[in-house]
Parts: sequence; C-alpha cells; structure tokens
Amino acid sequence: MVTEILPICVAALYQFTRFDDCAAIQARLAAACAAAGVKGTLLLASEGINGTIADGDSAIDQVLAHIRTLPGCAALDVKKSRAATMPFHRMKVRIKREIVTMGEPGIDPLADAGAYVAPQDWNALIAQPDTVVIDTRNDYEVALGTFAGAIDPGTRTFRDFPEWVRAHRDEWQEEGRQPKIAMFCTGGIRCEKATAFLKAEGLDEVYHLKGGILAYLEKVAAEESRWQGECFVFDERVAVSHGLQPGTHALCRACRMPVSEDAQRLPLYVEGVACPACHDERSDEQRERYAERHRQALLAEARGEAHVGAVLPIPSTD
Repeated sequence: MVTEILPICVAALYQFTRFDDCAAIQARLAAACAAAGVKGTLLLASEGINGTIADGDSAIDQVLAHIRTLPGCAALDVKKSRAATMPFHRMKVRIKREIVTMGEPGIDPLADAGAYVAPQDWNALIAQPDTVVIDTRNDYEVALGTFAGAIDPGTRTFRDFPEWVRAHRDEWQEEGRQPKIAMFCTGGIRCEKATAFLKAEGLDEVYHLKGGILAYLEKVAAEESRWQGECFVFDERVAVSHGLQPGTHALCRACRMPVSEDAQRLPLYVEGVACPACHDERSDEQRERYAERHRQALLAEARGEAHVGAVLPIPSTD
C-alpha cells in the first residue's frame, strides 16, 4: 500500500542565539519569505528565532537556507510534518522582546539550559520513580493530550510557569531529595527555557525532551509510546497524532480553542460560530457576525479563493 504524501510541508523551528540587529534581520527574512511564497509566523528577538512556516518543499527549503545564514543558526533544528492544505492565512515576521515569553529577566538558555534527552531515550527517563515529569504547556494544550503521569501545572500562559514552580518546588524536594525533573512542550522551546529557569532557581538535575512532543510523535512508534491523546499545534491543523498525522480536533472560530470530536457533536457547537465552551459567552449579535464570516469563507473556498477577513489569532504559546 502506497501512502499518499500530503502536498504542504509544515516546518516548525526555533534557535536560541544572539541577534544584535533584529530590524535588519526582519527586513531580509520577510523579503526571503515573500520571494519563496511561504506563509506562517516567525518571531525574532535578541535571544533568537521561533516560528512555523508552510508551503511546498522547495519553497520551505529556500527559506530555511536563508535562516541558516543568520548568526548562530547554521545548525538550526527543524521539525517537518505534512498537511493537505495550507494551514496559515498569511506570512508574518515580527520582532518581540522574547521568542517565547516567560517574563523572567536574565534567563539565558544559551548559557545554562538543562540536558537534552533524545525522543528514543525519553521513555526510560520518565519511567524512573524519582523523575518528576512536568508539562510546560498551557492548560488548553494539555487538555488534548500529554504523557502518562506528567504533572499539569494548569497555567493559562507560559508567563505563569515561574510562579507555579516557586509555589510547588518544595513538593519535589521532600526529605532533602533532589529529584530528576523532566520537562516537555510542543517543539522544545518552552521546556528549554524552563530548564534554564529551574537551574537559575537552584534545581540542577533538569532535562528536556529534544525536539519536543513533535519529535517524539515522529520518532517513537505508537506501540512503544507513553503519549496519550493528541498534540495541539499552532496552525489550522489544530492537532496532530502519532506519525504527525492530522488529529481529530476542530478549531472554534469564535474563541480559537480546540474542539474535540465529542464536543463537535453537541448542539452548542456550530461550525464557524461557537463551541460548547464559548457559546454562552457570546451575544446573539456576535454569533450572527461569526456566522456571516463563516458563510463568506465557504463562498470564497467554493470559488477557490482565500478568505482572510476578520481572522482571529491562533492562541499564543506565551
């Protein structure tokens, strides 16, 4: 049986490095993306680059070649997956204070991050009884899936993570025990920064999953996996499963939160308009506006055109 190769390449990437002139990098990078015709979002800060882009393989390779010419990016690690249709509406290259916002001055993953753990070695680490496994993602992401036995901090944004650590760290050090702390996130950037934060807080034996959940789902066979559920991704695919295959969740166009298959069957789910989580939080006027937006999107799709009017942002990794 021949497996169909989906036409769109989706490349998730990040690199902690030193950028001295983000404005100049932004201008050149935006031009490179425009020339290649890719879509997605790339964030720049003095600490590096982060983002996801999508298009045909040759266009993606063209932009990645440009990024690898940037300072400290020659060894850029990229997680590639496939999509049936373009998962982004436009291309954005933005300058931010941080490429993933923690809000803790002085945290430097380049200088003092935790130890990388390859996806193939992750199961052995998290199975050890003295290992504390922490999901560093936001609460709505964890709701779709996580590793068996992992702690869910219940944070709404990554900026809440330091406060959560300070409130709970004593629980991991009972009777003077220094536990192994293993952290993970979607593509690796948040848990890499989180390990640097924990080391700054005096916790030395910290590890993070290299390449994040995406690398694990790509490289670890489903029958050997300790992953349960699907992994939320920050594009129109909404979620992926083992082998980075498209998941089963839809995206609510009102609140931009993922909607499970079960929730999609409930009366309060109206495609393009509302989901059970946000239906009662929206007025009739808002739902009417969403319904018209969805109708226009369907008409544009039928004509083979892109409809990007009134597109709300995908939830942030912050």
